[in-house]
Amino acid sequence: MRQSDAYRQQEKLYELWLCSFPGMGNKGRCRLAEHCGGAYGAYSASGEKWGEVLSSRQVGELKAFTAAWKPQRAYREMEEQGICLITRTDETYPKRLAWIPDAPYGLFVRGHLKGMEHPTVAIIGARDCSRYGAYVAEQLGAMLGSRGITIVSGMARGIDGISQAAALMAGGCSIGVLGSGVDVCYPAGHKVLYGKLIERGAVISEYPIGTPARPQNFPPRNRIVSGLADVVVVVEARERSGTLITVDTALEQGREVYAVPGRITDHLSDGCNRLIRQGAGLLLSPEAFLVELEELVGRHGNGESSALKEQVHNRENTQQGKEPGKAEDLRQEEEQKRGDEKERKVGKQRAAVLIRNLSPQLEAVYQALDLCPRSSAQIWAELARQDPEGWAEKHIATLLMRLCMENLAEQVSPGYFCRKRD
Repeated sequence: MRQSDAYRQQEKLYELWLCSFPGMGNKGRCRLAEHCGGAYGAYSASGEKWGEVLSSRQVGELKAFTAAWKPQRAYREMEEQGICLITRTDETYPKRLAWIPDAPYGLFVRGHLKGMEHPTVAIIGARDCSRYGAYVAEQLGAMLGSRGITIVSGMARGIDGISQAAALMAGGCSIGVLGSGVDVCYPAGHKVLYGKLIERGAVISEYPIGTPARPQNFPPRNRIVSGLADVVVVVEARERSGTLITVDTALEQGREVYAVPGRITDHLSDGCNRLIRQGAGLLLSPEAFLVELEELVGRHGNGESSALKEQVHNRENTQQGKEPGKAEDLRQEEEQKRGDEKERKVGKQRAAVLIRNLSPQLEAVYQALDLCPRSSAQIWAELARQDPEGWAEKHIATLLMRLCMENLAEQVSPGYFCRKRD
C-alpha cells in the first residue's frame, strides 16, 4: 500500500470518530481538523489543543466520547453493513454540496453515488398528498428517471417516495437523503424502496450510524436535498409546510425552483400557487420541463451543460446493446418494463370495458369524480344541480361503494372518494 493510501486509510478511521461525535456541528469539525492537521491529529491531540477551538463543554464531552471510542472496531462494523464515509477531502464528495452554507463535513453512504454524475432534480411535496399529486409525482419521476436524470428526495411518504419509486421503476437512479442514520429505514413502511435505493442509487445522511429519525433532524436534512439538486420541483405543499423549508434552502443555495399549479380551492396546492406567484417556474408538463431543465443545467455551468443530451444519447445506445457487459441486465430490465406496461394496458382495457357497461347513474357518479378527493355530499350537489329530481343524497354513497367494488374508485378517507389511478 502506498504511503498516501495508508495515510488516507488511517484518516478514515478518525474521520469516522469525528463525524460520530454528536456534540459538534460541521463548522466545528472542520475547524478542529484543520487546527490539528487532520482527523488523526485531532484524535491524538490534547484537551488543551482542543480547547483552542472548542468550548470547555465540548472539550469535556469529546474527552468522554473518545475514551469509549474504538476506532478499528467502529470502522469494521460500518464496512460490514455496506456503509462508507466520504468527507470533503475525498474526490467522491458531491461537488454540488461543496459550496452550500453549512456543507456536511462528512456523509454516510449506503449504495453508490454514480447518479451524481448526471443532472439531478429534487422532487418534493406533501406527505399526505392527493391522488392528483401522487399521479403527477409518479409521471414526473418516471419520465425523468427514464431519461437518465437522477431524482433526489427524502424517501418520505407521499410525493417524495412516490417520485423516487417511479424513477427506479423506469430504470433510473435516485438518491434518498435521510433524517436518520443510513442504517435506519424511515419510514418503516418504505423498506422496499429503501432496498431499491441502495441497489440502484444510494441512501445518504450526515447523521451517525444508529441515529433514530427525530423531528429536529429533518430541517437540516432538507438543505442536503436541495444542495444535491440542479433544480427543485414542488408538486404539492400547503401554505405552511415543511416542504417550503427545502424551497428556502434551495433559493439560498441559488437553485432553480419549479412548482406544479393546483386548484385555488385545494389547500394542498396553496404553497405551490404562492411559489408561482412569487416567481417560481411553472411546471405544466413533464415533457416541457425536460426541455427547460436542459437549458437550466447548461446556463448554470456545472460542468454538465451537455450532460443531459449526452446522458439521453448514452442511454439510447445502451438500450440498443452497445455495452455488451450489461446486455443481460438490460434484457431483464426491458422484460420487466414490458411486463409492467402490459399489466397497465390490461388494467386500462378492463376499466374501459367496465365504464362502458355502467348504468347511467353509476356512469354519472364516475364522471363526477377525479383524482382530487371529493365527498359524497359534493358529488350529490353537483349532480342535483344538473337534475334536481333525479338524485337523492342517500343513494350517492351506495353508488360510490359500487364503483369502489369495481376498482374504478377508491375511498381515501371517511366519506371522501376519488377515481382509481390508471
